[in-house]
Amino acid sequence: MPHATFAETLLARSGDPRPGLFFEDEAYGWGEVVRAARARAALVPGLCPCPDGRRRHVGVLLENVPEFVFWIGAAALAGCTLVGINPTRRGAGLAADIRHTDCDVVLTDAAHAPLLDGLDLGVPVHRVDSAGYRAALPSDPPETVPDADPADRLLLLFTSGSTGAPKAVSCGQGRLADIGSHASDMGIERDSVTYAAMPLFHGNSVMANLAMATHAGAAVALRRRFSASGFLPDVRRYGVTYFNYVGRALAYVLATPERPDDADNTLATAFGTEASAQDMARFGRRFGCRIIEGYGSSEGAIAIHKVPGTPPEALGVPRPGIEVAILDPATAAECPPARFAPDGSLLNADEAIGEIVGLNVVASFEGYYNNPEADAERVRGGLYWSGDLGYRDAAGYLYFAGRTADRLRVDGENFAAAPVERVLARWKPVVMCAVYPVPDPRTGDQVMAALELDGRPFSPDAFAAFLAAQPDLGTKWAPRFVRVVASMPLTATGKLDKRPLRRERWDAGDVWWRPGRDLDYRPLDAASAEAVRAEFAEHGRAHVLSAL
Repeated sequence: MPHATFAETLLARSGDPRPGLFFEDEAYGWGEVVRAARARAALVPGLCPCPDGRRRHVGVLLENVPEFVFWIGAAALAGCTLVGINPTRRGAGLAADIRHTDCDVVLTDAAHAPLLDGLDLGVPVHRVDSAGYRAALPSDPPETVPDADPADRLLLLFTSGSTGAPKAVSCGQGRLADIGSHASDMGIERDSVTYAAMPLFHGNSVMANLAMATHAGAAVALRRRFSASGFLPDVRRYGVTYFNYVGRALAYVLATPERPDDADNTLATAFGTEASAQDMARFGRRFGCRIIEGYGSSEGAIAIHKVPGTPPEALGVPRPGIEVAILDPATAAECPPARFAPDGSLLNADEAIGEIVGLNVVASFEGYYNNPEADAERVRGGLYWSGDLGYRDAAGYLYFAGRTADRLRVDGENFAAAPVERVLARWKPVVMCAVYPVPDPRTGDQVMAALELDGRPFSPDAFAAFLAAQPDLGTKWAPRFVRVVASMPLTATGKLDKRPLRRERWDAGDVWWRPGRDLDYRPLDAASAEAVRAEFAEHGRAHVLSAL
């Protein structure tokens, strides 16, 4: 049964001697985890006095280490708000995150304290690996804790920032407790071992792993940060049965050398978002587990899951009680259902693709902290606008079509990046791909693709032959420019970050292009790049390049 608050969920583990947390060579029973959380909760009044009586905000700048887990529990028990600080942020951006979320104290360690040197934070910084901190922890923390309310803000977790500045998402005690109660839906039971390698400062790892493991009393195996090469050894070392992922994590594990005994492991279930259908199928076969792919976000408003009969490329259908529509952002009118050709290609992308909108979920959106502009962007006209593109087939299954920033208009035809990426991902040398618009010298956009390959050099002839053989490649979808990258830019949460690719266009890296309509890819040398820029000037569009 769900608990009313996450504090109740955690306290239900009091005195539980079964394994609760594994980290490198350390192991903690659940009873020890709860005692550690109580001890840190007792420190809160001294660490960050709050004379105005408002809820204290405790910033945590750490990797996935036990202290992070202990402090999530401490925040629940102490009635304060934990702010997960992104350790990949730097300088002014890092300082802005801390100031924006009104942190009263920042907890960090020796590895991350230098990131704060010279920053004007205006709040104390304490190292959790210092002797003074350890000495201050009470050995016999008080049993009583303040009463918590389901509406109490427990967490501020930053979005990945893949489409703009990161926003701090609010998550209350009640929402996290309710999320935890869905553990059995993911196959997480008392004897399970979950693997938390996605960062704890982001909602995916807290919500899709820690909360459910705490509810079930399953053990959590922590990894400081995700490692593709370390994945299978960790699964075997800790007896992992479940792990959560986001972004391209499956693709990176699949890129590691395959061994005949890969399926000899304890893994049963993986749950995540944004993996391709090909990667899900390959991962399931290789490691002998089932993949549960869903659509959701830290904001928690819309949840879509696969059900029996869901087409491989589809997200699925909304979870019970959630109403979702595909609306035209300009008119708020519902988009017509998608129509498909016999080869599976989308025939009416221009009219079928719109924004994924929640019709009855506004009340479940707890908002962004101190960011009314972002709130207003999400909630308009009593509806929740996700910022994601999608389409719906005649049977009601929903499909993902990228972010709103991923919409392209080529030769008067509108389409989204995600369907093009799904085609390019089939090319065997591709580990990851990204499709994004770059400006056309005359009007609209051209298609550019970035490809991360498996070590093989880019073969323009083989790529052209692959494109020509794809029956569902739209007539405008073939990339005009192809950039080969050593590694794809990612956010700290492992999501693809297209912003630097868009900024650099064809002016950086190993770039190929096709000057005409044929699939004839050539290296974009300095002379060719100058010719492209001259074409913009010829058509009075040079300002478009300088504005990006």
